[in-house]
Amino acid sequence: MGFSRKGPLVAKRKAHSLTGRITPDLMRRAFRKVKRNRGAAGIDKVSITMFEANLEQNLLALMRDLKTRGAFQPLPLRRVHIPKGPAQTRPLGIPAVRDRVAQEVLRQLLSPLFERLFHDDSYGFRPGRNCHRAVEKVVELHRLGHTHVLDADIKGFFDNLPHSVIMTALAAEVADGNILGLVERFLKAGVMEEGVFQPTRKGTPQGGVISPLLANIALNSLDWHLHDGGYHFVRYADDFVVLCRTEAEVQEAFDLVQRHLTSLGLTLSAEKTKTTKFREGFAFLGFAISSWGIGMRPKSVEKFKTKIRELTPRHHNLDARVIEKLNRVIRGTANYFATTFSKVGDCFRGLDRWIRMRLRCMKYKRKSRADNGRIRLERFRRLGLLFLSDLRPAPA
Repeated sequence: MGFSRKGPLVAKRKAHSLTGRITPDLMRRAFRKVKRNRGAAGIDKVSITMFEANLEQNLLALMRDLKTRGAFQPLPLRRVHIPKGPAQTRPLGIPAVRDRVAQEVLRQLLSPLFERLFHDDSYGFRPGRNCHRAVEKVVELHRLGHTHVLDADIKGFFDNLPHSVIMTALAAEVADGNILGLVERFLKAGVMEEGVFQPTRKGTPQGGVISPLLANIALNSLDWHLHDGGYHFVRYADDFVVLCRTEAEVQEAFDLVQRHLTSLGLTLSAEKTKTTKFREGFAFLGFAISSWGIGMRPKSVEKFKTKIRELTPRHHNLDARVIEKLNRVIRGTANYFATTFSKVGDCFRGLDRWIRMRLRCMKYKRKSRADNGRIRLERFRRLGLLFLSDLRPAPA
């Protein structure tokens, strides 16, 4: 049984001929999207620039393989670890460029089929939706009297999502065996880490082009179970909150979520999932949200500082290139957190002072208050340094 925005569907027609929609034009669109997103080479060490050097031939060969059942075999992903927090990392899988193009082709074929089935309160990686709209929906629900919150975290979602859950949800809408086979081969492609191949028997890798869509497909049933239970929620990929009017209701929502996730072979993280009240606050999508306002959560502040520290080691020289790199981080942070609904003025001013301190340390190879007068605020402006506190809120 499938789902629509209005509830369960009793009968529907599956998509049979998606392979026939793989055309040279679709291949070129997919490559342009991959190129815009940039990214490193996979295990074959072929960069986007190298792939593009022989673009038409590469796309033609790839299209031929994708349209021939069983011909396309994805390469294992290159495993890298990115910082997640103090002494923590998150594993990412980097597909080869040709595999990223192939995944983008699949994403463009499958996304329209499932977009009409997704719930309105799912905001992650969907057209016309973003993190800011998700947070605004949370604020709206609070304004309507939903003061109790289930702050949910699915334990190792991308690593533990069973392939059978994904494939069953796909097969409910898609009858093209070639397309289903391509998705399954991507799921089972495995990873290479330090020269050692590791098979992937479950999970969908963070870093894969198609992974966010597969996450939404897998969790769509949870959305509609919450909807049918009369609960209000906001979900962004595997990060979601359920907002209720009473403590009893939020406990019932917790039980429903846990039961449904168990049926999917998943579970809530006991350490990170909590029930709370809006006035006590909770974190969602990098923001600290409470009745008193919305700002950067402490982890987001520390993540920002870590990036700045990496760009401002004391043994390096302060030059225009450093300012350029800093400005990219500063602008990106301001664009995300300086919104019409957030209060970040004091936080931003404090971070601006901290950045200037880091730069003075770079310049004079020491930390001393006496140096505050040697490089004053206006001199930083003349160097072209952006200030968080000067940047306007991003559009809602």
